[in-house]
Amino acid sequence: MIQETIVTTQNNEGKTHIAPMGIHVAGDEFIILPFRPSVTLDNILATKTAVINYTDDVRIFAGCVTGRNDWPLLKTKKIDGHFLQGSLAHCAVKLTHVDDDPVRPKLFCQALHRVNHAPFKGFNRAQFSVLEAAILLSRVNHLLATKIHTELEYLHIGFNKTAGPKEREAWDWVTKAIEQKLREL
Repeated sequence: MIQETIVTTQNNEGKTHIAPMGIHVAGDEFIILPFRPSVTLDNILATKTAVINYTDDVRIFAGCVTGRNDWPLLKTKKIDGHFLQGSLAHCAVKLTHVDDDPVRPKLFCQALHRVNHAPFKGFNRAQFSVLEAAILLSRVNHLLATKIHTELEYLHIGFNKTAGPKEREAWDWVTKAIEQKLREL
């Protein structure tokens, strides 16, 4: 199963990096698959740890892919790292082994410490739409503009029916960034 999460990592100097990432989950094992080059990859290889954050605030996903990376963090208890202050839950993990690949290595991690902060009340369709739009933005250089516009039109249907202020802000960030990148191609 793939879960859309926010992964926080630290470099050896203690600087935290925040990145949205679809991770593979099987019980207590997590497989993180960053594309090269990747700050997340570099940090996990250097420190052998990461924090997987679960959040329903899609502004964080949209923010990270549009250059808004300054989200409040708190210190973890079991590893030298940070988790998102607004997360519903987080899981500190340690790297157990790597299946290296020149494009997309597989980082196998084991859960060390899980913490629940708030209940998950479910996603609405607007949150799903923002997540999918953020993924489109990350692939804008690999997709045709017509495909992107068709997908956004479809996503906008559910978005319009269920969006609140947070989702509208996130959608605006992502769709403006998509249009800007398409103009630059």
